[in-house]
Amino acid sequence: MKALILAAGLGTRLRPYTDHTPKPLFPVDGRPLLDIWIHRLARAGCEAVMINTHHLGGQIAAHVAAGDWEIPVVIRHEPEILGTGGAIRNGADFWDDRPFLVINADVLSTIDLRAFYDFHCGHAHPVSLVLCDAPPFNHVCVTPGGFVSGFHRPESTGERRRAFTGIQAADPDLLDVIPPGVCYSSIDAYARMLEGGRKIRAWMPKALEWQDLGTPARYRHAVLGQMAGAAFRAAWPDLPEGEIRQTRLRGDGSDRGWFRLTMSGKTLILADHGIRTRRGGTAEADAFVAIGRHLREKGNPVPRIFRADPFSGLVFLEDRGDVHLQDAVRNAGTADAVTALYRQVIDRLVSLSLSGAEDFDPAWTCQTERYDHELILDRECRYFTEAFLQGYAGADVSFASLRDEFERLAEDALRFAVTGFMHRDMQSRNIMVRDGRVCFIDFQGGRMGPIQYDLASLLIDPYVSLPGPVRDRLLRYCIERLSARRTVDPERFTACYEGCALARNLQMLGAFGFLSRVRGKTGFEVFIPPALDHLKRLLDRRKNRFPKLRRVVSAL
Repeated sequence: MKALILAAGLGTRLRPYTDHTPKPLFPVDGRPLLDIWIHRLARAGCEAVMINTHHLGGQIAAHVAAGDWEIPVVIRHEPEILGTGGAIRNGADFWDDRPFLVINADVLSTIDLRAFYDFHCGHAHPVSLVLCDAPPFNHVCVTPGGFVSGFHRPESTGERRRAFTGIQAADPDLLDVIPPGVCYSSIDAYARMLEGGRKIRAWMPKALEWQDLGTPARYRHAVLGQMAGAAFRAAWPDLPEGEIRQTRLRGDGSDRGWFRLTMSGKTLILADHGIRTRRGGTAEADAFVAIGRHLREKGNPVPRIFRADPFSGLVFLEDRGDVHLQDAVRNAGTADAVTALYRQVIDRLVSLSLSGAEDFDPAWTCQTERYDHELILDRECRYFTEAFLQGYAGADVSFASLRDEFERLAEDALRFAVTGFMHRDMQSRNIMVRDGRVCFIDFQGGRMGPIQYDLASLLIDPYVSLPGPVRDRLLRYCIERLSARRTVDPERFTACYEGCALARNLQMLGAFGFLSRVRGKTGFEVFIPPALDHLKRLLDRRKNRFPKLRRVVSAL
């Protein structure tokens, strides 16, 4: 037996993702579709595989050349795309005198390829098509006797309509129906055979599962279906199989989707980062997985990741409940209880900064490798100017007019930094509380940077709005806890903290302005007044260092 895997398609329905990666290289649970089919063909007794290529064919050829395959795999490139039938005809010199298989690369199925091939060899008709009941795709008419009677036409009395799975077996004389060197559809060839009185058998096993992966939604659904059960088994090896239910969770400012999955009484969280938008580099899902596993290995309280496919963007992780630090503070009851909560967070934050820096690989980061001068100017100061001052408040203020003070601000935020792993969004909605213990989430933006920035993010968080005296006490507490593990100058630490607090305050207002005005997430507007009031207080204390910025903010 030999086989052809059809891999030349343009992937139009999967754009823009197929602009950088051809469909056959889209992975499912970490394995490219092409690999899945080559392996399954080899297990079915296939002796050699031909792959036709066109769109991004060089990537497929390089992938095949780098692979360690169980059987010979050859590439047949098409400078001009030949269609499904033309690809079969173009491989005339590859085929021998035996029937062969043809498989679309962008499908998944539980099909027993050996059983299908044996079915075809067991009858005298030139073609067999694998069909299933998939209503959106049911375009093939099948007679009660199991023969294909037509394509894309109303069924006759007694006939059924079924979907063609893209999996087929054919005798070599099929090539006589297909003209050489032109783009030609295999369906057109089969229609010609029917018109000429030839018969085509339908193979429709009852237990067959089949999925077309030709759109982003169908690709996501297929990956989720393949991975979810494995994720539950990784978390609970003895958990009985059951229906997996999916419930969407309320998101925050991120574009990611969050879902709770339930099976047999257990739950996991699914973080959906979306399909990778570029080839190469470190995507957000890559950073989420690499940094999350690193922090977990270092003993930090972050959710355990059970399964991940960074290309599809799907990550399955431990469910740490629904209570954020923001909720826990609201329900704490007393100031002492709130302080105790924050002290626990600070204890964990100090460990996160120090242990997270150990063996940290900058290649894991998806934004910048570290919190530096340029980041502060661009992602915080310019962001504040354009997204908040101009975009939200309508102020006639340019970044250039404030640049000299922004330069000083960046210097303040970095001078005397106690550098370690920096979460960069250490606010109360990114900290879960369960059974009295805290857990950090949303760490994909992590990098090296000052612990003072994460501390400032925690203490000036407008979702909670801690009183000033409480913030001051917690700042001193952090210095105490950090001093127990390394040498710290309290005055220098505090000076850097104040610079970081100012930079973080600008970033928050930029984000609130952008999310409310550009993204239409108006629920963030309620947090603008407390964040703006805090910024005014910070600038009042440093009016001689930032006079222009203070005047602009005071006028709002």
